[in-house]
Amino acid sequence: MTKFVHKPALPLTVPVAWLSALLSACSLAPTYQRPEAPVAAAFPADSAGAAARTSVPLPPAAGARDAVDTGWRDYFADPRLQQLIGAALENNRDLRSAALRIEEARAQYGIQSAERLPNVNANAAAARAKTPAFLSPGGQTGIGKRYDAGLALSAFELDFFGRVKSLNDAALAAYLATGEARQAAQISLVAQVAQAYYTERAYAEQYALAQRSYDARARTYKLTQQRAEVGASSRLDLRASETLMETARVAALTLARQRAQAGNALTLLVGRPAGAGSAAAAGGMPDDQQIDALSALPAGLPSDLLARRPDIRAAEQRLKSANANIGAARAAFFPRISLTAALGSSSPSLNGLFDGGSGSWSFAPQLSLPIFDAGRNRANLGLAEVRQHLAVADYEKTIQSAFREVADALAARDYLGEQVAAQRAVQEAQADRLKLLQLRFDNGVASALDLLDAQRELFSAQQTLVQARLLRTTSAIDLYRALGGGVK
Repeated sequence: MTKFVHKPALPLTVPVAWLSALLSACSLAPTYQRPEAPVAAAFPADSAGAAARTSVPLPPAAGARDAVDTGWRDYFADPRLQQLIGAALENNRDLRSAALRIEEARAQYGIQSAERLPNVNANAAAARAKTPAFLSPGGQTGIGKRYDAGLALSAFELDFFGRVKSLNDAALAAYLATGEARQAAQISLVAQVAQAYYTERAYAEQYALAQRSYDARARTYKLTQQRAEVGASSRLDLRASETLMETARVAALTLARQRAQAGNALTLLVGRPAGAGSAAAAGGMPDDQQIDALSALPAGLPSDLLARRPDIRAAEQRLKSANANIGAARAAFFPRISLTAALGSSSPSLNGLFDGGSGSWSFAPQLSLPIFDAGRNRANLGLAEVRQHLAVADYEKTIQSAFREVADALAARDYLGEQVAAQRAVQEAQADRLKLLQLRFDNGVASALDLLDAQRELFSAQQTLVQARLLRTTSAIDLYRALGGGVK
């Protein structure tokens, strides 16, 4: 029980000076060293594959800005896409959750940071006590009164061994990690919205091709039916034409469903109705020159990713937090000193509470030394060290994943351009073949089966070309995201 002694009050400058000296604590946390990046010093260059290609794509344009310095509004020129990305950044629930997690970590850091400063409370108390006659020195029943008022400092830990500081450093690193994680989520969201938008546009383009193909095949079927009625075509030709027509109808219905589902995915990302069905009036798939401009991003070196990518920075902050927790676990083996003190005034009467000579103070330091805890402190230290090793593994895996994403995007940039050009040549050849067969069929030289086969192959080539262009577009978006772009 704290005992109040009526003595002259200590000046406030004395305990403040003591606290200033005592708070210069050491730290038992390991000295943080960033692990070596477990990746090659440069991104892979497929020289053998490059030599086998018919043409070598031009390198990124001189003076091209890094992805991290290119805002998404500058990277994506489609006005409709810009509106969708802006709406997603405002309404997406995953991004909103990431922002709330930042606020949560900030509050936790504020709570932990407050532990490094004294908790001073203003107290006022009044007490009345009756003393029985047989306990009173005068043999008479008495009623005692006491009034107290002052400031109290309760159980403030003097952080000699850095336990509180280590916990504070861990909370700070966790808070910074959530901020980096939010930036990573924003970059990912921008890329996902762009990919979902162009996927919907690709399905719309494929659907239009399928609908035109169905109309053309329907006309061919009608013509074949008329020829069959007069005996100019066989029933086999009629059934083959009908099969091809219905196949186009199935393809159109399938693409209509896929387009609607792509629009639903876009709506989920944007967080509100995206109006994807009306997007055709605002923009479509980018052409080759636009994709070339999107892909003209300098890759730099793998070490640049450490500063560019927020997910890597977040993993490093988590590693720092785990490193600081080791310091707190080590400090638990050492004595813990806490201080309780009070400074105020006491009086048996309320009107004399602040009279001269009524000052009181108390000072009660407490030392706690762990002797037997059934191995709890040692287990906590082992747990902290294991979590630190896990954080190192997570950090290294994050770097390796980022390295692979950039390398994959660079490989796609090198090859997909030529793949699109080759597929376009296939489409043009199939279109010319169909024209020649149509002339031969009209003159009775080619059979209806040859014409139907040419129509089918042209439709397949057209669909494949759209898919290749979409793949090249999404790979350019992947490169932008992998290199750390999309925050601004």
